[in-house]
Amino acid sequence: MEMKIVQDTGSHFDLGDAGSRSLLEEMLSRPLFAHLATASELGPRESPVWFLWEDEVIWIIGNRRTDSFPSRIERDARCAIGVVDFDCATGLVQHVGMRGMARLEPHDQQRMVRLLIRYLGEEREHWDSRFIEILDDEDYIFIRFSPQSVVVRDQSYKK
Repeated sequence: MEMKIVQDTGSHFDLGDAGSRSLLEEMLSRPLFAHLATASELGPRESPVWFLWEDEVIWIIGNRRTDSFPSRIERDARCAIGVVDFDCATGLVQHVGMRGMARLEPHDQQRMVRLLIRYLGEEREHWDSRFIEILDDEDYIFIRFSPQSVVVRDQSYKK
């Protein structure tokens, strides 16, 4: 299913197609936290995660043994992801909200390196050893989130 950017909601913050697509790509290139929302038998769950945006897919690292969200996704693939960039000092308020489907994918060391470089920098010798150790650990897998609908907002204000 192709990703649809929700437009013309009547909000004062609608950006139009070109503006929404531009801000979407620009925001998801930043090393921000995403908030992954999944369902459980005890109610909704939210997990703050690092992510990689490639080819209109969000990639998230998960551990089969220590993280609970991979098993929730196996039971129910429907998820939502929110990414917010907020700076009170400057008035920056930007948001991407996505709804879609996720699935588990096997360990992929090259993709893992691309994701970690976003947050830790290019020079692996400066990475915390825990991140180096996961590169060869097959328990670390990927969640592949395919957005079906996306809302993009720039609610920034002048200070």
